[in-house]
Amino acid sequence: MPTPLTEIRNIGPAMAEALSRAGITSAEELRARGPDAAYAAMLKTGARPHFIGYYVLHMGLQGRPWNDCRGPEKTALRARFDAICAKAFDVRLSELEKALNEIGVIARQ
Repeated sequence: MPTPLTEIRNIGPAMAEALSRAGITSAEELRARGPDAAYAAMLKTGARPHFIGYYVLHMGLQGRPWNDCRGPEKTALRARFDAICAKAFDVRLSELEKALNEIGVIARQ
C-alpha cells in the first residue's frame, strides 16, 4: 500500500493536494522524482511559485524541520528554485498561450 504524502515531514494537506494534481500521489513517488522534478510538475499544473514551499519540500524529504534551511544552502536552493521557475512558469503567458506553448505552437523562449 502506498504511503500518504502527508507522512513526509512538512507536507500538509495543501502541499499533498498540489502534488496530487501534478500526478504525485504517494511518498514513494515523491522520493523517486525528487524535489526539483516534483516542484516543476506542480508549477506546470498551475501552482504558483513560492520559494518557501520549494525549500520546505527539500527539507521534508531530508527529514528536517522546514525552517532548518539557512545560509549557503538556502542561497543554493534559491538559485535552483529560480531556474525551475524560469523553465516551468511564466506569469506573462495566458493559459491559452501556455497550452499552445506546450504543444509547440508558440516558440519556446
